[in-house]
Amino acid sequence: MADLLELLAPQLGDLPRDSTTDKYLNRLSTLSLDALQNTEPPSLAQSSHSTLLSLQALSNRSHRAFVTSSDNLSTLCQSAPQLTREAQQLREAIPKLDEEAVNFSTKYSKITDNAALERRKKAMQLSRNVDRLSDILELPTLLSTAVSAASVNSGTGASSTTYSSALDLHAHIKRLQTLYPESPLIQNVASQAEAAMKDMTSNLITGLRAQNLRLAAGMRTVGWLRRVAPDLESAGTGEGALGAIFLVCRLAHLVSTLEALDPLRELADQETQKRLGKDKSDPNGPSGGQQTDRYLKRYIEIFREQSFAIVSLYKNIFGSEQSESELAISGLRGADAKSKPKPAALDDPMQRVPPALATFPMYLVQLLTDTMRAYLPNVRDRTSKESLLTQLLYCAASLGRLGGDFSMVLTELSEEDDEDMAQEWEEVMRKHRALAGRLEQLTSRVPAH
Repeated sequence: MADLLELLAPQLGDLPRDSTTDKYLNRLSTLSLDALQNTEPPSLAQSSHSTLLSLQALSNRSHRAFVTSSDNLSTLCQSAPQLTREAQQLREAIPKLDEEAVNFSTKYSKITDNAALERRKKAMQLSRNVDRLSDILELPTLLSTAVSAASVNSGTGASSTTYSSALDLHAHIKRLQTLYPESPLIQNVASQAEAAMKDMTSNLITGLRAQNLRLAAGMRTVGWLRRVAPDLESAGTGEGALGAIFLVCRLAHLVSTLEALDPLRELADQETQKRLGKDKSDPNGPSGGQQTDRYLKRYIEIFREQSFAIVSLYKNIFGSEQSESELAISGLRGADAKSKPKPAALDDPMQRVPPALATFPMYLVQLLTDTMRAYLPNVRDRTSKESLLTQLLYCAASLGRLGGDFSMVLTELSEEDDEDMAQEWEEVMRKHRALAGRLEQLTSRVPAH
């Protein structure tokens, strides 16, 4: 190889030596004379042409970068010394800046009434806690969104999760209010949260008026109300005002359901006007009370179903708190209540408020008897009237299973001088007791398994 380099030295001139040159010269020393003359020149020409094309393509793509690099390289000789001088100036200024900062801190650290420093401290503290403040400010919006979503999905499984999330958010806001009672920001957030919780309370109370309210949904709703509005649970009774609210809501649903019978009631009113406008001694009137019979049958059917459901739901939801209610409802059955001893807490009427269920069955019975007293005289067919009276007895027995039997109250439907009505009542009661006796005998004969 040294001989080859000596032979090629005149042609290479001052070409720098590197590893690539050495590798190529080593490769040339291994080639034959024929390859050097015929194969290597075309190969070198092809490689040179390929490299030229690559350089041309690179120049076309990156010519701007090349121009910029060239310009920066031309100014590098002036920029580097300037950068060095400015870095030296900065290094010399840092100790002086540090000294001034220490002097400033020492001078103003003991001053507490400087308004500018106070504003700066508050601004810096606000800057450090901006994320936390943003999260706190978003709490009322999140709470309102959760309440709205729960009201839209009322009656579904999603409402339970949404209401629980809303209650958790409200509890978090209450904790913040306890930790920072004097903060205007927290007070504002708490006031907005209270407004949202009032909307939630309204939605929950409206949910108690839903049609076909089930026991599970009722217990959940009452449980949420106890968390949202704890003030409703007064110390007077176990259920507080929640029991009264529940009964009022279910009563509103009962009244709205009965109002759906208004078309039949209007026909019954027409028959009432005909009855009052003709001679009562005439046994054959223009109307025998067929429309009134239809109205009363449907009325009693709805009343029986809904009254039983209301009292049953109340007892199941507030059942563990109704030791007094059992005694109060038993007053509908006459002497049974007198035979039971009253709790000492009930001796003083100002000491404890009676439970909501104490007078509610009597109100239901009054609602039923007023309707019967107004429309039952329209029914002149004896069979139809006996059917209605029997239906009333079954309704009384149904509510009596929950301690609200009002069969004896029904005897007041007939007037004192109405002997026919009294005889009909007597006949219906006799048949009803006979049927009940036969059913009891059949039940007693069934062998126990």
